[in-house]
Amino acid sequence: MEHTTLSKSRYLNGLQCPKLLWIATNEPERLPEPDAAAQHRFDQGHLVGELAKRLYPAGIDLPSQDFTANIALTKELLRQRKPLFEAGVLSGSIYARADILNPVNDAEWDIIEVKSAASVKEVNYHDVAFQKLCWEDAGVRIRRCFLACINNQYVRNGEIDPEGLFTVHDVSEPVTVAGEGIRDRVAAMLDIIGGPACPQADIGPHCGNPYPCPLEECWQGLPEHNVFTLYYGGKKSHELYQRGILDINGIPASYGLNEKQRIQCRCVAGGRPHVDRAAIKGFLAGLEYPLYFLDFETFATAVPLFDGTRPYQNIPFQFSLHVQRTPGSSLKHHSFLAEGRHDPRPALAAALSRLVGGRGSVIAYNKSFEEGVLKGLGDFFPGYAGWARGVLPRLVDLMAPFRSFHYYHPMQKGSASLKSVLPAVTGLCYDGMPIGSGDDASLAFLTITFEDVPEDEAAKVRQQLLDYCRMDTEGMAMIVERLKEIAG
Repeated sequence: MEHTTLSKSRYLNGLQCPKLLWIATNEPERLPEPDAAAQHRFDQGHLVGELAKRLYPAGIDLPSQDFTANIALTKELLRQRKPLFEAGVLSGSIYARADILNPVNDAEWDIIEVKSAASVKEVNYHDVAFQKLCWEDAGVRIRRCFLACINNQYVRNGEIDPEGLFTVHDVSEPVTVAGEGIRDRVAAMLDIIGGPACPQADIGPHCGNPYPCPLEECWQGLPEHNVFTLYYGGKKSHELYQRGILDINGIPASYGLNEKQRIQCRCVAGGRPHVDRAAIKGFLAGLEYPLYFLDFETFATAVPLFDGTRPYQNIPFQFSLHVQRTPGSSLKHHSFLAEGRHDPRPALAAALSRLVGGRGSVIAYNKSFEEGVLKGLGDFFPGYAGWARGVLPRLVDLMAPFRSFHYYHPMQKGSASLKSVLPAVTGLCYDGMPIGSGDDASLAFLTITFEDVPEDEAAKVRQQLLDYCRMDTEGMAMIVERLKEIAG
């Protein structure tokens, strides 16, 4: 396509930011390559799209790689009045491709846009409104518009049932509303992408709405403790930035910050941590030995992989457990990492239930996640229901003293996450680890388990997974020891 052609994806770029639109069209090399997580989302979307086609068994699949051939073939196939998959249309300077174009009578068609999300979002209406404009400008009459989203209450039982997997929403009315003024917006965007210079755009709420912008250059040059690191800064951060205040140290004393934000500002100004020793002592006094430091790794796919599971259900495939029997005693480490393509939960539950005894605090970081996994194990496997019920009341959230700002270090930069707290409190960090986040771990496990990966490579990744998960629980144990020192 020529640069003077506006596609659906570029139209959505333009709704978010004119600078992003121009760069994506004219200088795409300035955008970072999609990372592994983004590629995984694309792959999930493709799989969901293929399953949606089964809703229309008489449909015709069009080639999607050859732009010109797709448009030409679409023109021919429209005469056959059959459902069309990936049908493309070019009308003047605007181009779109429909996931599913379904004939409803002798003269009209429905647009069915397929999404791998479990709910309808505002941006989806604009997505479909642009498609509708392209088709109608090309002389194709559109009756109604639909969004086929994932039904996250669907439970797999044998082969995937497309009728159960999808919930189809009639979005015709909100699409009509989203289409108001669309021709003016299209004309303005065509002017932008046809212009010789990239338009200027400042940082603002649009940078993360509706999607996180991939452009990193806009954030370069901000100070280390910039206003966007303000704890839950939100609108305040953008307001301060618009007032020309870039550094937390520059926030006026009269500005309406909450107490946690004020603590953060004082820490940055003084270069020292904030410590509430009495509160930390109270937290530590609530711990009962033996201590079990627990961390799960899970994956959640749009299309459930195992019977009895739902879309986007967290499926635990790994845990790390450090156990400290008495104060000051050495830690003992246990781990589990699933093997094979079967449901990992039975073996994981069996291994963990043998290790976590009937008394003692079970310490997690942001415990609601581990709570959900344990509850899920107990609900699905009756044999472990009693054990899970016994563990749940003993869960202790190590995030609590940091979320409550009983301890805050300027190195945290407004975050109470483990990845921010661990280096600030202990000096230990995840830098340089091949797997350094939960998303990395999930993707790595899915890749080595369900794709064709050489045995030696899979073995290397398995060790990286073990190292990463161990780092989480060992780090938690180190934080508790450090809190004891801080509390005095």
